[in-house]
Amino acid sequence: MSACREIALLRELRHVNVITLIRVFLSHNDRKVWLLFDYAEHDLWHIIKFHRAAKANKKPVMVPKGMVKSLLYQILDGIHYLHSNWVLHRDLKPANILVMGEGPERGRVKIADMGFARLFNAPLKPLADLDPVVVTFWYRAPELLLGARHYTKAIDIWAIGCIFAELLTSEPIFHCRQEDIKTSNPYHHDQLDRIFNVMGFPQEKDWEDIKKMPEHPTLQKDFKRSNYSSCSLIKYMDRHKIKPDSKAFHLLQKLLLMDPNKRITSEVAMQDPYFQEDPLPTNDVFAGCAIPYPKREFLTDDDQDDKSDKNNTRTNQTNNGGQGAQQGGGGQSDQSNNHSSHGGPNAAKRVRLSGPPGHQPTGQPSNIQQPQQQDFHHPHQQNMMFQSGNQQQQNPTFQQRFQ
Repeated sequence: MSACREIALLRELRHVNVITLIRVFLSHNDRKVWLLFDYAEHDLWHIIKFHRAAKANKKPVMVPKGMVKSLLYQILDGIHYLHSNWVLHRDLKPANILVMGEGPERGRVKIADMGFARLFNAPLKPLADLDPVVVTFWYRAPELLLGARHYTKAIDIWAIGCIFAELLTSEPIFHCRQEDIKTSNPYHHDQLDRIFNVMGFPQEKDWEDIKKMPEHPTLQKDFKRSNYSSCSLIKYMDRHKIKPDSKAFHLLQKLLLMDPNKRITSEVAMQDPYFQEDPLPTNDVFAGCAIPYPKREFLTDDDQDDKSDKNNTRTNQTNNGGQGAQQGGGGQSDQSNNHSSHGGPNAAKRVRLSGPPGHQPTGQPSNIQQPQQQDFHHPHQQNMMFQSGNQQQQNPTFQQRFQ
């Protein structure tokens, strides 16, 4: 049912920052469904990993400020479109935020993996009741972890705040030890502990409805407010050299409010002063510069057959024939199941091929300016199953871009 629901939604959705479903293929012999998507060379998981590796090697290379702003704006624009059409994504994380490579839509964000998406024009059951599978907790809003029965689009906003913080610091803000658990119980002690260690324990005056959460009695039993008295988002971000008086921090605070009723909306966030100061967001998040990031790995036919033998009820997603091809079985998407820590490459392996000829963008965010050329170089040649026609990148340095 996950694949059918995803197909139904994607056939109705048309936005420049939401992945486009090109075609659906049915394989009658093995009863599989293949979805053909736009071709995207990069995703935020690999982009952040690139910068985190440089940081670990004591050669800090942070994501450029202008690139962070452009990424965030386009994510908000895509989510605003979904929310305006009564769709919750419910599984936003770096691995599900794709970025287009060389081509007409170069540097364009594409929100992908709608397998958990739901219409919210009617009351919803809790996420865990509907989908009792292993999913990444790091981007889960606190109301979900406390068993909220009627959650809202604010859960997507919290996830965007987590992604924003990760882009600013190159580290997942609410990283915690994660077990491979399969349960219908949404409560997760370690994840809540990590949130409180960063944000502090929520005051009842700041989140009045916390007492109405189904897991509030468990929260009171397991946690002591005094253990988190010295914790705050200001202190956490200051350790990462993000000052509390910066516009980036002010927006982050609004995205990560504990009370979902007070959390900023995507529409209001797009009008935040952060996006009105230089550098302004651009259509091309790479700002017209050479792309330093390696392309995502591809899944061969042999690997895919092996994976299908292990679990033929899961959904495998690949990029094929210049777009992405997602294989739909009877279960949930592998993008939320395979990489327990942070929804990484094993969560969405793709076959990497060239983009469709003559494919043009379908729209543009409202206040985005044209990119300016900057120095941003790195090799990113990748072997393809078919000839892609992309030219091989040279190997100059990219130090000026990040200094």
